[in-house]
Amino acid sequence: MRNILNSKDKLETIKELKLIEDKFNNIRIEKDFLGSMEIPTSSYYGIQSKRAKENFPLSGHKIHTQLIRAMGLVKYACIEANISTGSMPTDIGIALRIACSEFIEGMFDKEILVESIQGGAGTSINMNVNEILANRAIEIMGYEKGRYDIVSPNTHVNMAQSTNDVVPTAFKVAVLMMKERLIINLENLVKALEEKESEFDDIVTIGRTHLQDAVPIRLGQEFGAYSRLVKRDVKRISDAFDCLSNVNLGATAVGTGLNADIEYIKVAIEVLRNITGLNINLDEDLIDSTQNTDCYVNLSGSIRTCALNLSKMSNDLRLLASGPICGLMEISIPAMQPGSSIMPGKVNPVMLEMMNQICFQIQGNDHTIAMASEAGQFQLNVMAPVIFKNLFEAIDILTNGVDVLTKRCITGIIPNRESCSNHVNNSVGLVTALNPHIGYEMSSEIAKEVLETRKSVREVVLSKNILTEEELNIILQPKEMTEPGIAGAHLLKA
Repeated sequence: MRNILNSKDKLETIKELKLIEDKFNNIRIEKDFLGSMEIPTSSYYGIQSKRAKENFPLSGHKIHTQLIRAMGLVKYACIEANISTGSMPTDIGIALRIACSEFIEGMFDKEILVESIQGGAGTSINMNVNEILANRAIEIMGYEKGRYDIVSPNTHVNMAQSTNDVVPTAFKVAVLMMKERLIINLENLVKALEEKESEFDDIVTIGRTHLQDAVPIRLGQEFGAYSRLVKRDVKRISDAFDCLSNVNLGATAVGTGLNADIEYIKVAIEVLRNITGLNINLDEDLIDSTQNTDCYVNLSGSIRTCALNLSKMSNDLRLLASGPICGLMEISIPAMQPGSSIMPGKVNPVMLEMMNQICFQIQGNDHTIAMASEAGQFQLNVMAPVIFKNLFEAIDILTNGVDVLTKRCITGIIPNRESCSNHVNNSVGLVTALNPHIGYEMSSEIAKEVLETRKSVREVVLSKNILTEEELNIILQPKEMTEPGIAGAHLLKA
């Protein structure tokens, strides 16, 4: 049969047949300046998202949910600003506004393909979101997904924006939205420790330095010291969060604000503040804000300090609860689960061990953040994705860990009064209270005999007729030895 089609007609026919075939196979072809790729027709993500998925098949750790929500909020603010300034066609703006609202509600979480660690300083995150919003807007306007001539991920969704201002702004919004729960959980821990401070105030035990007997201390005083430690952590962390309220939205690529109108920036910040309820402000120096990440390092450092403090406290509590027969056993902690697969009846301090491990992980997070922050060059820190991942993880595990530690351990701690009393009464540390009355040298001789004979300080002193029973009763009042002043000071005057 004679071919009556010319070469141009042939080409068009082939294209049409290919489109029909692609639709039948449920795929669409998307192009960028690097080439073309097949995308499932049902998918809202596009070619750049798929490239990122293929380029960074690392750990399977997806973008943190809070960052996904925050990206939607920032995009919404930018779209509103572009509509307000007349830069965005109204019909496209309205469709994108709807798409953003749905995105914020979590309707497209499964369309986020990119992993948390990636090259490109967050470009993959930004474009994944841009493509989802563009395709949903296209759909809302009555067209088939992939029609970027109708709504473009770059021209429209990314209008007056850059990855370098949008993603850091979204990250700060996400982290600020995590602040409240962390602070509340830490404050609940402070309250629980303060309650134990009051409850245990009349219990005297022996203090320890260098893991050796020292002088008496009240069990309540020990818990009071922990509560004040965590209270300082609350202040440090709160102050560090506040630094993140200044954002660089409108800075675009390097902080100069290229392609971003002043009125657009003003409206975008105002909208973002209104829809998040956060005290978001435009940083006074957008170049500084775009290239430097010291605020992240500062927050990470305050979280690390808190974790170290809680780990130290956990170490103390594990030792105080050691036993139940052959340890200190000055406190009992709640039994949460069987502690051994071979030793019947064994119960371990699992909640305290958990807090130790949280500390180890957060130290690793903090070190990674420090290295990534230092590795930035010139006008942008391209290591931002790994900073985001590690700071999110640190906040999450500290927030959740403090909550379960408080509820499943601290509030259920009970004292072992008999053990505390035995330790203080049988300790050589009591001899320290005799120094002002009989001198350091004689006190040392008594201490030596106590250690050699295992007799009590009281027994040795009475056997040597150094002090009377009545005088010892005054001097060796354990509670008096736990406060400033000298027990039995009036005997010195006599």
